[in-house]
Amino acid sequence: MTKITEKMNRQENYHIEPGQNWQIDLFRPEDAEGVASLFRSVYGASYPIRTYVEPQLLRAENAARRVISSVARTPSGDIVGHNALFQSAPYKKIYESGAGVVHNNYRGGHGIFTDMIAHGIEVGNQQFGVELIYGESVCNHVFTQKACHNLNFKTQAIEVDLMPAAAYDKEKSAKGRVSTMLGFRTLRRRPHTAYLPPLYEQQLRFIYSILDDQRTFILANQSLPKSVKTQLKTEVFSFANVARIAVMENGCDFAETLAGEEQLLLKEGVKVFQVWLNLASPDVGAAAASLKQSGYFLGGILPRWFDTDGLLMQKIKERPNWEEMQIHFDDDRKIIEMVRADWQRS
Repeated sequence: MTKITEKMNRQENYHIEPGQNWQIDLFRPEDAEGVASLFRSVYGASYPIRTYVEPQLLRAENAARRVISSVARTPSGDIVGHNALFQSAPYKKIYESGAGVVHNNYRGGHGIFTDMIAHGIEVGNQQFGVELIYGESVCNHVFTQKACHNLNFKTQAIEVDLMPAAAYDKEKSAKGRVSTMLGFRTLRRRPHTAYLPPLYEQQLRFIYSILDDQRTFILANQSLPKSVKTQLKTEVFSFANVARIAVMENGCDFAETLAGEEQLLLKEGVKVFQVWLNLASPDVGAAAASLKQSGYFLGGILPRWFDTDGLLMQKIKERPNWEEMQIHFDDDRKIIEMVRADWQRS
């Protein structure tokens, strides 16, 4: 057995004495080994987001403020919990809250997970100029849904079949692909105009009624511009077979450009396609209608995604795992029903 293998085995069997006091704090460079051991102990060494299992990456990302980690630390320096803010949207002043994990000996009634999210909101707002925070609540259990709801996150979108069941093998909490709900919490308001695709006006007005900010609505009735070429920015998550396509410019060649991009992504094994449209574009209705014709269905609203709001649409190559979804709150169920009904129509 090599020294590297021995180290990984120790990390996957990361023992921390139960019953210690703990405190939520910002990440320090010396916490990195403990965070990596914690992730490996819960999710295994193959956890796909390498930032959290390779200490040098975690130190570098925190130093660059692309990641802002909150940790639960005991007086002896043991790391019993981790959650992070990180950049994953086009607009860099909004951060995702995620990569949350708590040691097995400190789960159940301790409140560590919720306290770490709250800490991230506080320091993000006061120290780092974060304007909006969002998180993905998984639908294979309701724990994260309750935590986000208690912290005033507002569900605005559903990512259908986002994660493969293999991501949850060690904790054995999923029988198929896992969907997530995107919840948003505004820290700095930015009222502005959103163009609503006529195809989804009713659904989007309901979802917007939940948002903790103000918008003015105009129907997006314009045609795609004849003199503009479509511009895309695509990111592929191979471990999840997911592609996210940000449409930076809607053009007259929209349908052909998206179809060509899809064909390339299919060759890479992509099964879940997400497309982000900008609701600041008066022609977003035509783009949404084009996606609908090619089999995409509604996901929901992405507040401040481009600084202006985004519209999530998605296409799943296999039948979504609807039956395994666990949804706790009534408004979330209504959004799920809208999304599923649009999937059936598509």
